[in-house]
Amino acid sequence: MIQQQVFSCDGASADATVTIHAPAKLNLSLAVLDRRADGYHDIESLMVPVTLHDTLHVAPTTEPGISLRVRWGGRLARIDPAYAGDVPAGPGNLVVRAAEALAREAGVDRGLQIDLIKQIPAGAGLGGGSSDAAAVLQAAADAWQIDWTVERLAALGATLGSDIPWFFAGGPATVSGRGEAMRQVEGIPPLPAVIVKPAVSLSTAAVYGECRPDASRRGDADLLAVAMRRGLRGTIPLLHNALESPARAVAPEVNRLLDDLRRAGGLHPMLTGSGSACFTLARTVVEARRVAARMEVLGWPAVFPVRICA
Repeated sequence: MIQQQVFSCDGASADATVTIHAPAKLNLSLAVLDRRADGYHDIESLMVPVTLHDTLHVAPTTEPGISLRVRWGGRLARIDPAYAGDVPAGPGNLVVRAAEALAREAGVDRGLQIDLIKQIPAGAGLGGGSSDAAAVLQAAADAWQIDWTVERLAALGATLGSDIPWFFAGGPATVSGRGEAMRQVEGIPPLPAVIVKPAVSLSTAAVYGECRPDASRRGDADLLAVAMRRGLRGTIPLLHNALESPARAVAPEVNRLLDDLRRAGGLHPMLTGSGSACFTLARTVVEARRVAARMEVLGWPAVFPVRICA
C-alpha cells in the first residue's frame, strides 16, 4: 500500500494554505538492464528518501491558473547560484504541469498559488523536480478538497515523469520498469550520508545516451535491500550505479568530486541517479560530519550532511 509518510502536510479548510515537504532521494543501486522500444530504459534501483527537502506552500485561489514562485533556501541561498542549477518558474516547471494535470483530470476550475522553497539542487540526480511534482499533487488535492486515493495521484504522476510515483511510497523502495513500478522495502537503517554537488548540472538524457545496458545486474536491488537491513557490512559489492561511468565521461568534474570524497574518508563514494551529485554513506553521524567538513576544506561549497529516512 502506498503511504504518505514522506510528506508533511498542514491541511485544513478549502481556503487554507497547505505546507508540504518534498524529500531528495539517493539511488543506493541503479542497474540499467535494457533499452526499451519506447525509448526508455528498463532499470532496477533501490532508492531511499533523505532529510534534505524542498518546501511547498500551496494555497487555492478563486481564479483559475497556476502561479509559481521559486526561492532558494538553506545552503543553496548562501552559495554561488551555479551549484543550485536551473529551475524555471513558469510552465516549464514540472510542479506547474502536475498541478495543471490534476485540475484538468479532476475538473477543478480554481487556481493555485505555489511558493516553492528549493534546498535540493537541480540537475543533480536527487529527484528534486519529481519530488516537488509528487508533493504538489498531494498538496493540491488537499487544497482543492479532491478525494483521490494516493494510488490514483501516483498514477497521474506516472504520466508526467518516471520517478514521481516512487515519492508516494513513504520510504525506501525498489523500482523497476522505466521507474514507475515500485515495491516498498522495510528495515533500511537511518544511516547518515554526505551529498556533494559540483557546479555542473547533468542532463539525464545525455547520461543515459552514453550508457551500455547490462542485464547481469538484474536482482541486485533486492539483494542490496536484504543486506542493508544488517547495516553497511557486506553491502559494498552491491552499491553501484550504472550511470556513473557515463556521467564521468560527460562531466570530468564528477571524477574530481568522487576522488575528493575518497580523500575525505568517504566509504565507497558514488553517483546518485544520473548525477551530477555524488554521495557517501557513513557509519556514524560523527564520521559524516568529518567527511563533510573535509569536503568544504577541499573547496566544495554544496555539501549536504543528511540521513536516510527509513
